[in-house]
Amino acid sequence: MGSFRFHQYQVVGRAQPTSTNEQPKIFRMKLWATNEVRAKSKFWYFLRKLKKVKKSHGQILAINEIFEKKPTTIKNYGIWVRYQSRTGYHNMYKEYRDTTLNGAVEQMYDEMASRHRVRFPCIQIIKTATVPAKLCKRENTKQFHDSKIKFPLIYHKIRPPTRKLKTTYKASRPNTYL
Repeated sequence: MGSFRFHQYQVVGRAQPTSTNEQPKIFRMKLWATNEVRAKSKFWYFLRKLKKVKKSHGQILAINEIFEKKPTTIKNYGIWVRYQSRTGYHNMYKEYRDTTLNGAVEQMYDEMASRHRVRFPCIQIIKTATVPAKLCKRENTKQFHDSKIKFPLIYHKIRPPTRKLKTTYKASRPNTYL
C-alpha cells in the first residue's frame, strides 16, 4: 500500500506574544490528517481544549510531515484511542501489524468505522507505540508471531500454457487442489 489517506504531522505553535507575555509557551503535537490544512485545524481544536489558546490569538511556528524510518519491515503497533459513540466517550487500546504507523492508523480508522460505526471526527488518538512481540496483548496480532507460519494455496487452477489450447468446455473436470 503506497499512498495513505492519513499522514502524520508535527505541528508546533504558540499564543501570540503580548506585552504581558513576551515569551509564550510553545506547544508541539503529533496528529494524523489528510493534509496540512486539516492538521493545523486539528492542532487548534486540541490546543483550545487543553490550553487557553485560540487560533485568532495564536501562531503556527512549524508544520512537518513525519515519515517512517524503515517502511519495509513489519512491526506491531499499539494505538490508544478515545472516541465518542452514541452513548458517551470510551477509551480503547488497539493493536495492528503493518509496515508503517500511517498504515496502522488507517487500519484503525477503517475498523472503528466498520465495527463501532465511529467516524473520523469522533476519534482522538491519544498515543501510539511500536510494541515488541512479547508485549503484544491481542490474539489477532499474536497469531502472526510464529516463525513457521504458512499460508497454503487452497485453490489452484491449472491454466493452459498458450491461448490456442484454451477451451470453454473440457472432457474432464479440472483438479483444483494440490
